[in-house]
Amino acid sequence: MVLLLFVDLDPDLAALTPLGGYFVLRAGGAAHGALPTLAQAYENRPSEVYGNLITFHVKKVASVLRTAESRIAASLFQQGLAARLWSVTLGCALAYGGIPDLDPRLLRWDPDASTPDDLWLSEVRPLPADAPAIADVVLHAHLEPLAAALRAHHRVAPGLLWGNAASALVGTARQLGPAARPLTAELLAHPLLSGTGTLTGSSFRRRSCCLYYRVPGGGTCGDCCFTRPPRSSAHGTSG
Repeated sequence: MVLLLFVDLDPDLAALTPLGGYFVLRAGGAAHGALPTLAQAYENRPSEVYGNLITFHVKKVASVLRTAESRIAASLFQQGLAARLWSVTLGCALAYGGIPDLDPRLLRWDPDASTPDDLWLSEVRPLPADAPAIADVVLHAHLEPLAAALRAHHRVAPGLLWGNAASALVGTARQLGPAARPLTAELLAHPLLSGTGTLTGSSFRRRSCCLYYRVPGGGTCGDCCFTRPPRSSAHGTSG
């Protein structure tokens, strides 16, 4: 188990700001109190402004990507949110030696905004920065219910979504440098992520594909299971 020196979390999580947009999390205050929570999104509870929050955001992503395939947008939305959650937790783990409780009921979400204005934490509650705590916060509290909410409306394979989660984790760790590697290796051994790919040093090769190659002008990612974009006859193997 990786042990980190604990420093009190400040109410603004200011240590995340120098790390860049994906790491920043707005915290404290009441400026965004009217926004829905991610718990509301995962439970498919409608918003007066956006209707179904998940389908609203998937449509927004599809429009940006210029794709008519909702499962592509669903996949890339999930991978992006996973990256945000890993960035906050791993960034705090290294900066503070503790992580904030990202309970979906505390984490407000603007489905019409971009990073870092998409998420806002209403209260900073410190938790340990060990792998089990991070797995509870990211995998169990968020990515499991998010996967269920997405799959209720979109044809996205579970293996693809967990591959996305692992890919986002490794990408986050790569930005944080060697200090993040031991914690990343522990998290990749979690039952939900084990078998999603192979980690060699800082290099990861996943066993699934996020479907980015199907976006107009897209291609395969650096950690994709494919070395080149599949032909149309192979599309069914990409999940």
